[in-house]
Amino acid sequence: MSRVITNEAELREIVEPPHPDIESKAVGRIDPASRRFIELSPFFLLATTAQDGTCDVSPRGDPAGNVLVLDEKTIAFGDRKGNRRLDSLRNILSSPRVGMLFVVPGISDTIRVNGMARIVADAPYLDRMSVRGSVPHLSIEVSVEELFSHCSKAFVRSRMWDVASWPERRDVPTGGQIAKSQRELAVEAELIDDMLALDAEHGLY
Repeated sequence: MSRVITNEAELREIVEPPHPDIESKAVGRIDPASRRFIELSPFFLLATTAQDGTCDVSPRGDPAGNVLVLDEKTIAFGDRKGNRRLDSLRNILSSPRVGMLFVVPGISDTIRVNGMARIVADAPYLDRMSVRGSVPHLSIEVSVEELFSHCSKAFVRSRMWDVASWPERRDVPTGGQIAKSQRELAVEAELIDDMLALDAEHGLY
């Protein structure tokens, strides 16, 4: 029978404490090397928490350079077209603390940021976020409280960037197949995939 771990003391019976250098590796600012990494990242994950404690993780992507480092304590990114559920933004309104994980293709190291977010309109830098002539209406600014690099073990173990390890596309359910399965839709998955492809082509910006 499984044993449920309920406190840190029980955890430390199994996992020894980290090296002091690892324990204290977080910094409270954006150093020059981390700034360059963030500016080269076209993709990051944004973690938010609702007022009731439920969590959400949202993928965010744009051409590299669209996450702006405004100063050594502040980064900003535009809110692009999506499904209009506004999960992340509604969470930020009630619980502004966020976590971010920045990824650069082919690179196994990552940068993690924890901080406080706010939603702004009419920011003077929005034009710098223009893509294909589309300027976002809203920006999310994050005041950095913690920033640190994360080791490459997860990417190495998963072989994320090793093309030889990638599954055949036909073996992976399509977006249409997933939507049909989750919602037990009567419409054919191929039609849903066609609609999704059309939206991806014309609805990015």
